[in-house]
Amino acid sequence: MKRLYIDFDGVVMDTIPPLYDALQKSGADVTNESEIRVFFASYDFSKIINDDNILNDSINCIKKLIDSKMFEISFLTHVNSLTEGCVKVEYLRRHFKDITIIMVPKEISKTKVVHSEGAILVDDYSGNLKEWEENGGISVRFSKELESHGYRVLNHLDELINMFKNEVNEC
Repeated sequence: MKRLYIDFDGVVMDTIPPLYDALQKSGADVTNESEIRVFFASYDFSKIINDDNILNDSINCIKKLIDSKMFEISFLTHVNSLTEGCVKVEYLRRHFKDITIIMVPKEISKTKVVHSEGAILVDDYSGNLKEWEENGGISVRFSKELESHGYRVLNHLDELINMFKNEVNEC
């Protein structure tokens, strides 16, 4: 089995555009970090973390990944606030009872929280993928438009089965 970390925002759920739209509409000064933190701390994340914003059938794709028995799967997600983390955990637990959920404060690198060496990270943000590779990990970029930015790329999570079939069988 290969260790697999799946990002949440921009991979499982399309939360980023509606979140930043709400930030703009809030009247917060988007150049002021403290105002942005106040917005995130008070925002009702259940408005955007729901089945309406699932990306490319990701929930069913993850169930296929589980059924493949090829991966040891965890969610690895940055959070801006404890409230956001609680809503994500509550949502994911409705769909997955036995997958580990790792919340990482936005200010900390994902590579500082888990061992990346030899593990796969699926993320939409190239900055996270670059750092993951620099720490010995395997990066896969999730992109609705299949923009690779120099990484292996997919737009449906179950594509990981074919992408890593030979590598997992060799382990």
